[in-house]
Amino acid sequence: MDSTRKIYIFLSVAALVLVLIYAQAIILPFIISILFWIMIRIIRRLFLRIGFMNRLPVAVVTILSTIVFLSLATLIIILLSANIHQLSQALPGYEKNIDKITASVNNTFGIDAMSMLSELVRDARFTSILTQTISAITGLFGKSFLVMLYLLFLLLEERTFPSKLTSMYPDKSKREQMGVMIKKIDSSISYYLGIKTMISLMTGAASFIVLLIIGVEAPLFWAFLIFILNYIPTIGSLVATLFPTIFALFQFGEFTPALLIFTIVSGIQLLFGNLIEPRIMGNSLNISPLVVFLTLAMWGMIWGIAGMLLSVPITVMLIIIMSEFEGTRPVAILLSRRGVIAKSGRIQSSE
Repeated sequence: MDSTRKIYIFLSVAALVLVLIYAQAIILPFIISILFWIMIRIIRRLFLRIGFMNRLPVAVVTILSTIVFLSLATLIIILLSANIHQLSQALPGYEKNIDKITASVNNTFGIDAMSMLSELVRDARFTSILTQTISAITGLFGKSFLVMLYLLFLLLEERTFPSKLTSMYPDKSKREQMGVMIKKIDSSISYYLGIKTMISLMTGAASFIVLLIIGVEAPLFWAFLIFILNYIPTIGSLVATLFPTIFALFQFGEFTPALLIFTIVSGIQLLFGNLIEPRIMGNSLNISPLVVFLTLAMWGMIWGIAGMLLSVPITVMLIIIMSEFEGTRPVAILLSRRGVIAKSGRIQSSE
């Protein structure tokens, strides 16, 4: 019986992976719409804390929250599109500065080692990698109609969920128990995404100012990339720092601007990611670095760069949900960086 159950589990996982791969065009926009829905709910909760807003019908506040969120998203997309177009046109010319950098290092140190490094950089095809990243981001924007459609239905279905819960669980005690669990999951996910978005936004804004002052091309795009990659713990901040640093090396053909960007942006990442964020979040929801790499590889294999960008938010939501069920709570603890799962669903440090 035990072996039969394991076979069923294996076949279920294999079927799920196949569905995720072949139904990407449907599932990926749905996941993005869920994240947008959660962000709209966070904005709505902030609005409801305002005195006069609290007296308005919830539906009206929901519409206002949706308008605010979509207006900000539209503004960001417009500005990013202009930056991405500018960046795509400038990239081919910047790679020629590799020869200038090589000559500078050879003259300074009297070595020819940079020739090998130059070939390695060319083989790495920085332009190709960056182009794929740009394509993945614009591809997500290209699915905006389907995302908006999903988001509309989520907002409409939200009002009918309590009545559905009543029909699903006629027994009052079970219904109340399930309602409390759903509220805990909703609260924990909203808490994580809200705090993480705020920290990432501050990191991106500070980095934008630095990049703008130094004169890096398309600073808004790099700041947005830093904002997105900050959702990936441990390695996200490193990658987010290296991208504009390498690009500055190509753009200016000098080491000084690149070193300035690397030093200052790394300092910003350290300030917000290692000092401010732990104080606000209390070291909660830390995912194991090994799990980060595994989820990056898994979701990257399934959905490409778009999957890598969404891998950690998806994993965090799965950890929070699994932490609320006794059968899957050990898995949630295993996936955490170090610690135990509190009853509220948040992963707390054991130190």
